[in-house]
Amino acid sequence: MSENLDIVRSLRAAWDRGDFSATDWADCEIEYVIVDGPTPRRSKGMAGMAKCWREFLADWQDWQAQTTEVRELDSEQVLALVDLAGRHRAVGLDVSQLGSTRGANLFHVRGRKVTKFVIYLDRDRALADLGLKD
Repeated sequence: MSENLDIVRSLRAAWDRGDFSATDWADCEIEYVIVDGPTPRRSKGMAGMAKCWREFLADWQDWQAQTTEVRELDSEQVLALVDLAGRHRAVGLDVSQLGSTRGANLFHVRGRKVTKFVIYLDRDRALADLGLKD
């Protein structure tokens, strides 16, 4: 198992427990992208990522993303498959009514730091973007 895979597994395990306190995993110039869903977002840097994440969470009631699988794609990319739950406040719909309860997180890892973190609310789109099959 590679070091990058270990980093992402450890990070996702903490998040699955609701522990978001660690920030040492992220490069100071991290690129953060929420690709799809009702409110796609993009930012750069730790402050930008924190702002985008706070805004995203404010849009959702009872948001959860539980890891189901972690795959190493190449020497710098790790894909985490996640099951999603929550209700969008503005739209008033459950995540399942918006399309899918299966999402994905793509981590670009270089030098023991995540340099790009991409969130997909639609796993099929993530797999298609990456040229993969479920």
